[in-house]
Amino acid sequence: MDLVRSAREAELVAKATKYLAGGGLGNLTDDVVLASGRGSRVVDVSGNEYVDYLLGSGPMLVGHAHPEVVAAVREQLEHGSTFFASNEHAILLAEEISRAMPCAEKIRFCSTGTEATLYAMRVARAFRGRDKILKFEGGFHGMNDYALMSMAPPEPAAFPRPVPDSAGIPRVVAETMLIAPFNDLDTAADLITRHRDELAGVIVEPLQRLLPPRPGFLAGLRDVTARHEIPLIFDEVVTSFRLAYGGAQEYYGVVPDLCSLGKAAGGGFPLTAVAGREALMAHFDQGQVGRERFLPQIGTLSGNPVATAAGLATLRILKRPGTYERMHAIGNRLKAAPQALCDRAGIPARVVGEAVLFDVFFTDGEITDYRSTLGADRAKLARFVRLLRERGVFRGQSKFYLSIAHDERDVEDTVRAFASALDALRG
Repeated sequence: MDLVRSAREAELVAKATKYLAGGGLGNLTDDVVLASGRGSRVVDVSGNEYVDYLLGSGPMLVGHAHPEVVAAVREQLEHGSTFFASNEHAILLAEEISRAMPCAEKIRFCSTGTEATLYAMRVARAFRGRDKILKFEGGFHGMNDYALMSMAPPEPAAFPRPVPDSAGIPRVVAETMLIAPFNDLDTAADLITRHRDELAGVIVEPLQRLLPPRPGFLAGLRDVTARHEIPLIFDEVVTSFRLAYGGAQEYYGVVPDLCSLGKAAGGGFPLTAVAGREALMAHFDQGQVGRERFLPQIGTLSGNPVATAAGLATLRILKRPGTYERMHAIGNRLKAAPQALCDRAGIPARVVGEAVLFDVFFTDGEITDYRSTLGADRAKLARFVRLLRERGVFRGQSKFYLSIAHDERDVEDTVRAFASALDALRG
């Protein structure tokens, strides 16, 4: 397709450059300005339509502007947008999350993934009375100081030393974090065992960015943390309600002590949660644990009725029979296409991930952990993303997110775009 760039879009991009720090919202590096979305498609202010695999970085799992979600939000807006107090939708959403997620005996809402992972780590520290958290190199847990340790180090350090990912983080934070390699159970278990008396918890993305866990990796983490009575935290902000209705815990069959969840659970509105076993979540209740072990958590919009109404409507849609089977079937068809096309064209590539969340790495090496991703050709991926955009496929710098709104027409359009983009890439 020939993209049109209107004068209005150019004007908005100029205003963004003038008024927004860094010229944007900090999420994407390009200059597209979106105007609307419906189902699996988005439209920019110049009128160009795209098949959308960004999905707002994941939350639009039922598609954009789903009529049932819009109706639920509209109805609640007529009765007020936020109260800073308990409301029916929040209580009912907590009940549904508890039924869906195996570890979620108790739930506490917040508004961002950064908050959810921060509170999950804080709960572990309060429970254990210790300071250190072990995380995995390349794991993304939001933008809090502890999460921004070895998330994407250009020059990784020797394990378990962390590398700060941002300016402005106090040096002392690094002293509270240990780093392990994802998918290397022997090294992770050894670090956990050696530091067991210092560790408050272990946090992991069960599907780390795009990297599936090796068979036995998550179960092994569960075994070693349970043996030493160290809370295991699954960061399921991305995977909750996506891989399966019960998230990665259901999909991979391993149950942690705590989890963070979000994106799909908020139906496109700012809502996340920390959830877990009652013994750990008791630290949010001063009456149960006393003042010294109490963990206060206050947020202006936490559990607000608009976001929780959207979340409830979204989960009702996802819970319908056949939903995940259809989404995985579409995803498997789509995921297979770039690998087959690259193989046919003689372009070294590995398609990595699960059916509902995957990407292409331009390399002939095996991709199993963060360090193995560093050998992929990132410049080629960036060009591939641009070529797809020119052909009507919208995605971020990494990942294809699937939704239940994507259908056979989207697959056909996207596979054609893959073929054309790879031809241009090879040429």
